Amino acid sequence: MRSSNPVFSRRGFSRDNGAYAGFGTQQPQAQAGTATNPYATNPYATDPATGMPQAPVRGNAMTIDDVVSRTALTLGTVILTAAISWIALPVDPANINTSYGIAIGAALIAFVFAMIQSFKAKPVPALILAYAAFEGVFLGVISSAVSTYIDAGPSTVVQAVMGTMCVFAGVLFAYKMRWIRVNRRFVGFVMAAAVGFMLLMVVNLLFSVFAGGDGLGFRSGPLGILFGVIGILLGAAFLAMDFKMVEDGVAYGAPREESWLAAFGLTMTLVWIYMEMLRLISILKGD
Repeated sequence: MRSSNPVFSRRGFSRDNGAYAGFGTQQPQAQAGTATNPYATNPYATDPATGMPQAPVRGNAMTIDDVVSRTALTLGTVILTAAISWIALPVDPANINTSYGIAIGAALIAFVFAMIQSFKAKPVPALILAYAAFEGVFLGVISSAVSTYIDAGPSTVVQAVMGTMCVFAGVLFAYKMRWIRVNRRFVGFVMAAAVGFMLLMVVNLLFSVFAGGDGLGFRSGPLGILFGVIGILLGAAFLAMDFKMVEDGVAYGAPREESWLAAFGLTMTLVWIYMEMLRLISILKGD
């Protein structure tokens, strides 16, 4: 079983003698480089003489501060480019086609950068920040469109941002209190639900392209509200899985570079939650 975020798919959620890395009988006290350490197989955490996995240098291990600082930088890039695109690419009748074209192009470029980083053995900060920058352009234009055509003001966007922050804070609190336990069953259920959700959204998109309108109606009306709530709940579950990966990385002494992957994964999940929140609030406001 692997994490919902492709940036974590090579780490943590893999079978190890019938258990899952970071779960089951493994204990946080396990030393890096042992068979039960999910980070022991990092290609850049090996002994140069023997080629065998070893614990990273103590001063080079990932810490919570590393994750926080990298996440702040990545999210800050998203927010900055979103604000710039909101101002520089106004979504009005005179510029709407140009703005939407740039937004779609930015989204595709961000997707390409995300996929390239996902298949790399090591994190590349430049790729991660580039993803954040282009994702910000996309979010800025979409947010501007919602603000312009739904409520003639930024209230919907502000509500979506506040909602995303509340989901993040709520999941973090529930995770720290151990009300949410990310185990093998939890991951399996979330991944199955995510696959089903994405397949339905793809089918709905295809119907909307060829039949017009909102396709099967999964993104508007009562069904749109239901699927918006499901999307937010899935995002919350992804957050819990991301928190587990960060916790395991710190506990098992993952290399400091892994903090960039943690920031990347958290940013992807928060973008998902924001988009679902924005869509849900828009539907609730009657458009």
